[in-house]
Amino acid sequence: MSLRDPNRRHEFVLLFDVTNGNPNGDPDAGNLPRIDPETGCGLVTDVCLKRKIRNYVADTSGQALFIQSRSSLNALIGEAGAKLGVGQDKRPNEAVRDQMCRDYYDIRMFGAVLSTGDLNAGQVRGPAQMSFARSLDPIFPLDLTITRGARTTQERMETGETEMGRKPIVPYGLYRGHGYFNPFLAEQTGVTEGDLGLFWEALAHMFEFDRSATRGEMAVQQLCAFTHENKKGNASAHHLFSCVNAHRVDDSRSPRAFSDYRIEIGEVPTGVTLTSIVDRGVVDFASLG
Repeated sequence: MSLRDPNRRHEFVLLFDVTNGNPNGDPDAGNLPRIDPETGCGLVTDVCLKRKIRNYVADTSGQALFIQSRSSLNALIGEAGAKLGVGQDKRPNEAVRDQMCRDYYDIRMFGAVLSTGDLNAGQVRGPAQMSFARSLDPIFPLDLTITRGARTTQERMETGETEMGRKPIVPYGLYRGHGYFNPFLAEQTGVTEGDLGLFWEALAHMFEFDRSATRGEMAVQQLCAFTHENKKGNASAHHLFSCVNAHRVDDSRSPRAFSDYRIEIGEVPTGVTLTSIVDRGVVDFASLG
């Protein structure tokens, strides 16, 4: 069963880790790593993960993206309307909606709200959706003090006063997220085999071109995709997710590397194929097509 087939249902389990970095800062908490206060487990939002995918697609494929920083969203909707000779229209315009799907990769995959301006193109439900990622164990964020020799003002240059800063990190965390691909919505948005293949590629490599000093070392360690034999599917998503489990090798000490976990993959139901696109950090390029 092809991972690139948009006419089949797919789900996936994503395991990625961070070492000495901040995977997703919380602006409500001074940009400290996001955390569940009840359990102490770390969180990474679905929006953050989709941003990584968009960045990879923009850097490597040349596909146009709707969510970007160069033009306002309403201006892009207006450009699509201009192609069709449509001006202001407060009623949802399906022709403009379909044009936006053809023009922008992330609308075809993730959907978008296209009713924010004078030209109403309605809304698009995207076939590819992701959950928040949650760390398997509690994380212990550190807020480190740093200094710098480069002064921002002439006064501090003259006095030699050292400037101070903060750098929040997670020493180590292994995060797990889930995702879904709906072939019925993919048919509506026009997802192609190339689009879906690029999505799997972006998931497998999304941290490779997204390096920064704040994020430390991040890597996709496991990416398991479940492919059904038809559109409706052959098993429930939560059943399939339970087939992939990660366990601590030694509970007596805090995990500090992916090798501190053991990955177990169980038997999948009839009619479902499991493909390990990334297995313990190694990408199976053949599976990506």
